[in-house]
Amino acid sequence: MTSNGKAMGGWEWERVLHGIVPPLISPLDDAGAPDADAMAALVEHVVGAGCTGLFMLGGCGEGAWLTPAQRGAVVRQAVRAAAGRVPVLAGVMLPGTGPAIEAARQAAGEGADALVVGSPYYFGVDAAAQERHVGQVVAATPLPALLYNIPQCTHHVLPPATVRALARDPRVLGIKDSAGDFEAFQALLAIKQERPRFRVLQGHESLAAASLLQGADGMVPGLANVVPALFVELQAAVDRGAAPECAALQRRIAALAQLYRQGPWLAALKAACALRGLGNGRPAPPLLPASAADRDAVRALLEAAGAARPATAAPAR
Repeated sequence: MTSNGKAMGGWEWERVLHGIVPPLISPLDDAGAPDADAMAALVEHVVGAGCTGLFMLGGCGEGAWLTPAQRGAVVRQAVRAAAGRVPVLAGVMLPGTGPAIEAARQAAGEGADALVVGSPYYFGVDAAAQERHVGQVVAATPLPALLYNIPQCTHHVLPPATVRALARDPRVLGIKDSAGDFEAFQALLAIKQERPRFRVLQGHESLAAASLLQGADGMVPGLANVVPALFVELQAAVDRGAAPECAALQRRIAALAQLYRQGPWLAALKAACALRGLGNGRPAPPLLPASAADRDAVRALLEAAGAARPATAAPAR
């Protein structure tokens, strides 16, 4: 096995999914096409900081709002920029099973290492429909999959009982939970007692330190697009058992998370990245770039966090 967790037969997922796997934005150029140069800079920024994987086309990556051609280009650019250093996980968070299967096959063809799949949405679904959806998407390609619980967007929770049933499939690697329900999150952690290799990752920044200290395997935080080293530092502090340091780092995360309140959160996140030299701040339609006032507020938060300077891309390793 190499130092980055890649073995002869593929990725050692238990190792790779212990750490920070940022849900990357999808940088778009002025014409709205995925920007390969900005993607390369973003990938160097997060990999150089010590992140262990890349999650593409999630909420931060606007996967549900991009065209199939855009989604394919985003995965292709990320795979090329990662260059085998870390795995690329591609979100297939589309409302129905058929579209999600098409997206899964596209992502596999573009070189993704794993899929990220959650509940179907738009129409009401029960637990049985959720299980069928995930099972059929996973069966459509040879890739393993990470589950994703984000009821704010799907309007359907993936409850712990459903996750436990899905976790019986060894190709289901674990779950990213962004619901912000800490009691339910602890029920997800209990699944690890039955299947120790099942990875449980927190996607809600306000619960970062608490989740890691309770036994979560890692984080999938949107703010890691902006300050990946802050989250890598938190993971290291947890691994050392340095609880006071974790509390201090959580306070820094909470202060920076105020940028999500500066207009539409996605436009604010992309503005923060642009202020660090990562893309131009353009979100997918129908959103507009952050207003001048919101951008100024984001800049002030970055300055307070000591993250106002442009990111320096690390050399390829």
